[in-house]
Amino acid sequence: MERTVRAPLRNFVFDMGQVLLGFDGLEYASAYAKSDEDAALLDAALFSSPTWSLLDAGVVTETTMERVARSNLPERLWPTLHECFANWDCHQRVIPGTNELVVRLHEAGYGCYLLSNAGVRWWHQKDRITSFHAMDGWVVSAWEKLMKPDPLIYLTLCERFGLTPEECLFIDDNQDNVRGAEVIGMQGHVFTTAARLEAELADRGVLV
Repeated sequence: MERTVRAPLRNFVFDMGQVLLGFDGLEYASAYAKSDEDAALLDAALFSSPTWSLLDAGVVTETTMERVARSNLPERLWPTLHECFANWDCHQRVIPGTNELVVRLHEAGYGCYLLSNAGVRWWHQKDRITSFHAMDGWVVSAWEKLMKPDPLIYLTLCERFGLTPEECLFIDDNQDNVRGAEVIGMQGHVFTTAARLEAELADRGVLV
C-alpha cells in the first residue's frame, strides 16, 4: 500500500475553545443563577442559542444577543442574564497542558498561531490564554466575518502570515473544523487531550 508522505511541520495552529480555554455555558450560567433550573434556562437562551453562532460570526452585536436571550427568558431572569453575559468569560478555565505545549513549541522555534470562532469578546478572553505571548499571530471569526469550517478562514490565516498550508498542523476539538483545514492542505489533529496531542507530535519527530 502506498504511504502518504507528509510535509515536515513548521507551524501549529490552535483553536481556542476546549483546546486552550474551556467553554461550558451551563457552568457559567450556574455561577449566576440561583437554581439548576434557572441555570439551564440561561444556558439555553444564551450560550446554547443558535444566535450565539451569529455572535461568533460577527453578524450580530452583543446588544442584539442579549435582547434575543431576554426574549426567551422570564423577566425575573433578565438582571441575572445581564450579569452573566457581562462577566461569563471571567470564569473560563485555562487548559494548562495545551498552553504549556504552545510555549514549548514556540521556544523550540516552531510557529504558533490561534484560529478561533469567537465574538468580539475575544479581545478580553485572550488575556486568559496563558500562552498568548507565544503566539505569532491570530485570526478570529468575528473580525473576519468568516467561520470555521469555511476554507477561506484558514486561507486568510495562511496568506496573512505567509504560511504554507502543508507545513501547518491545525488542532481543533471539532472534526468538521479539522476537515475544513484539510481542504486547503493543512494537516489536522482532532483534539481530545494535551497528552494525546503531545504523543502524536513525539511520534512525528517534533522537537519540544
